[in-house]
Amino acid sequence: MKLSSSHLDNNNIPSTPGKFKIQRFRWHYSSLAKLTFWSFVFMGLILVFFLKSLPTSPPNSTPSDLSRRSLKTKSWGGPGWEKRVKSSAKIRSPNGFSVLVTGAAGFVGTHVSAALKRRGDGVVGLDNFNNYYDPSLKRARQSLLERSGIFIVEGDINDVVLLNKLFQVVPFTHVMHLAAQAGVRYAMENPNSYVHSNIAGFVNLLEVCKNANPQPAIVWASSSSVYGLNTKIPFSEKDRTDQPASLYAATKKAGEEIAHTYNHIYGLSLTGLRFFTVYGPWGRPDMAYFFFTRDILKGKSIPIFEGANHGTVARDFTYIDDIVKGCLGALDTAEKSTGSGGKKKGSAQLRVFNLGNTSPVPVSDLVSILERLLKVKAKRMVMKLPRNGDVQFTHANISFAHREFGYKPTTDLQTGLKKFVRWYVSYYGSGKKDDH
Repeated sequence: MKLSSSHLDNNNIPSTPGKFKIQRFRWHYSSLAKLTFWSFVFMGLILVFFLKSLPTSPPNSTPSDLSRRSLKTKSWGGPGWEKRVKSSAKIRSPNGFSVLVTGAAGFVGTHVSAALKRRGDGVVGLDNFNNYYDPSLKRARQSLLERSGIFIVEGDINDVVLLNKLFQVVPFTHVMHLAAQAGVRYAMENPNSYVHSNIAGFVNLLEVCKNANPQPAIVWASSSSVYGLNTKIPFSEKDRTDQPASLYAATKKAGEEIAHTYNHIYGLSLTGLRFFTVYGPWGRPDMAYFFFTRDILKGKSIPIFEGANHGTVARDFTYIDDIVKGCLGALDTAEKSTGSGGKKKGSAQLRVFNLGNTSPVPVSDLVSILERLLKVKAKRMVMKLPRNGDVQFTHANISFAHREFGYKPTTDLQTGLKKFVRWYVSYYGSGKKDDH
């Protein structure tokens, strides 16, 4: 403890040695007590902060699932592991790419990885298999990819040692960064997980990429959520995105600003993709079309939200195959990064694109289509749109993506949902199983 000048003032020294000893003893005793007290308070605050920062599990999660949110991987490294990584990354077509796909066991990640492999690119996946939704679905996607020769490394994008090791084993030409904490509403339950994955994780990945030699070109998933409270339709890449309606949207907007920074300082080639309500086979159980299907089959009520004054809630639903075409188009037109070993050597490409269907559909119409496909009448429960981050409508202007790499969605909602329902019934059955 540092003493102030007042503690050294001569006026505080007693006139006799005996009194000085007693006072010195009392002073040391008092200081020690205060120091002990504040030490316990400080340690207590650290403990509280640590406990509050731990990710809370979503409904129906099990204690064993929680470990999958940590940075610790099951096991990686060694000759056998490196051999699997190199084999998965092997390019089998002329002028092919070697691509690291983060979030490879996710919905979009699985489809993009499979498409890249089919055309002869080398693909290595990375996923932490967290329990935001049923991890068994992610494991099933993993098995699907492994049958086509794609190895998914189990690990976290915040694990810098693992990322550096991957780049040591494979000089990736491209990174398809799809790992993220998804979901608008869950951000109200576990905000820290969004900062951990969507901001800290993205920065960590960019740090590794900037120091790689050669630096890879990076295509990454932003979101249509960045348009937030914007009322101008359709949404264009030139529209304002400074009014996010959810923490999820705010972290994705932050990602776009972070991308600009790393492009400007380090010469990384970065392309952001704003996805608009992606749906299809192997989709995410937290999405409306997915749990509507489940609950309709089980005879449960489903919520149909409406805006102010009974306004229609609509989404620009985009089928997964169209999204995959957009991802590959962005990857194929991505220019090389211009830096080397963390130093910029010239200006680099920086882009952002909308990937949507350009045909917003009211959510009530989506339910009607599902009713016809499932041959079951839905129990609709109409309610006001809650203030939990959801917006009333989305509508993509895709002219920029069309001009740059020919993006043109071809799947309407009726056709896409028919394919989804066929997959859903084959995977889960007709709805008589327990809730998943």
